[in-house]
Amino acid sequence: MAVNINLTLISLVFLVAFNAIDHAQAAIFDVTTHGAKPGGDITAALTSAWKDACAASGNNQVVVPKGTFKLGEVSLEGPCKGPIELQNHGTIQAPADPSKFKDFWIQIIHVDGFTLSGGGTFDGQGQLAWKSNNCANDANCGVFAANLKFSFLTNAVVKDITSLNSKYFHIILLGCKHMQLEQLTITAPADSANTDGIHIGRSSLITISDIKIGTGDDCISIGDGSQGVTITKVTCGPGHGISIGSLGKYKDEEPVTGITVTDCTITDATNGVRIKTWPASPSPGTATGLHFENIDMTNVENCLLVDQGYCPHGICKAQIPSTIKISDVSFKNIRGTSTSVEAVKISCSKSVPCEKVHLENIDIKFTGSGEYKAICENVKPTFAGIQNPPACTGSSAE
Repeated sequence: MAVNINLTLISLVFLVAFNAIDHAQAAIFDVTTHGAKPGGDITAALTSAWKDACAASGNNQVVVPKGTFKLGEVSLEGPCKGPIELQNHGTIQAPADPSKFKDFWIQIIHVDGFTLSGGGTFDGQGQLAWKSNNCANDANCGVFAANLKFSFLTNAVVKDITSLNSKYFHIILLGCKHMQLEQLTITAPADSANTDGIHIGRSSLITISDIKIGTGDDCISIGDGSQGVTITKVTCGPGHGISIGSLGKYKDEEPVTGITVTDCTITDATNGVRIKTWPASPSPGTATGLHFENIDMTNVENCLLVDQGYCPHGICKAQIPSTIKISDVSFKNIRGTSTSVEAVKISCSKSVPCEKVHLENIDIKFTGSGEYKAICENVKPTFAGIQNPPACTGSSAE
C-alpha cells in the first residue's frame, strides 16, 4: 500500500512539473498588460512585451489583441532564448508622416525561430509618401519606410496577416535563411510608387505560397544574393509582375541562383514574369537557374520579358551593355492575353549574351489589332510545343 501511495505521489509530482514546464514554454506576453490602450500608441508596450518574451525561456508569444492601435518605428531584436511568435489580431497603424521613419516601420532582426501570425493588419498609411516620391526624376532619391523588414532571421514563418498601404516596399527580407511566407494579403493602389509587395535580398531557402498581392510596383522582386527561392500560387495584380531584379545597379552584387516560379496568376499588370538588369553594371555578376512554369496571365502588357537594358525614367548609361550573365532559364506553360504587340521579349546583353534559354508551350493571345511577335536579342533560345506568338525568327528550335 505504501509503495502504491509513493508511486501516486511521484506521478503527481511529475505531472505538476510537466505542466509547469509546458506552461513556461507557452507564455503569453499581451501588450495590454504592458500598458497598451485601445486606440492608443503601443510603441513602448510592444517593445517591452518583446523584450520580456525574448529574455524568457520556452516558446513565447507576444500578442496584440483585436482593436485599432498606433505604432511608431520599432525594431524588435534578438537573439532570443527560444522561439518567439508575434500575433497581431488587430489593426496597427503607422504615422502618416514619412519623415518619422528611416527605411522601415517595423523590423524583426537576428531571431532564430520567429513566427508572425494572427490575421491582423499592418497599415502603413502611405498616401503622403507616395505624393512626395520623386524617384522618377532623381536617381539618388531617398527611400521611404517599408512596412515590415525581416533581417537575418533563421527558421521563420510569416502567415495570415495583411500589409496595407506601405509607404515603400511592403515586406523586405534581408539576409534570411529557411523562411516561409504564406497566406498573406498585400495591398496598395496601382498608382502607389515603389510599393513592391515582397522584396528578397541576399536570402536563401525561401518559400512564398498562397499570397494575394496588388500594388503599384513589382508584386515580388528578387534582388542580388537570392538563392533557392520558390514562389507558388501567388495572385498578382495590379502591379509590375513577378521580377528577378533589377540586378547590376551596384558594385559587387552577389549571384542569383535557383529561383522557381510556378502555378501563379497575373492580372491587369504592366509585366508578367521578367528578368531585369541595368546597363553599365559597375561589376560583373550572374543569374542562373531561373524557371517559370504554369503561369496564367490576363490583360498583361509585357507577359514574358528579359530586359538587360532596364533603364527606368532614362536615369542610366543605356549605351553601355549590362555585365550580368543570365543562363539556364526556362519559360514553360505560360498562357493568357497580352495588351502589347511584344508579348514575348528576350533582350539580352551584347557584352554577355544569355545562354541556355528554353521556351515551351507559350500560348499568349494579343487583345489588340494587328500583328504581334516575339523578339529575341543576343540569345539563341530553344523551343518546344506551342509557340504563340511564333518563335523568334532565326532562333534555334527543337
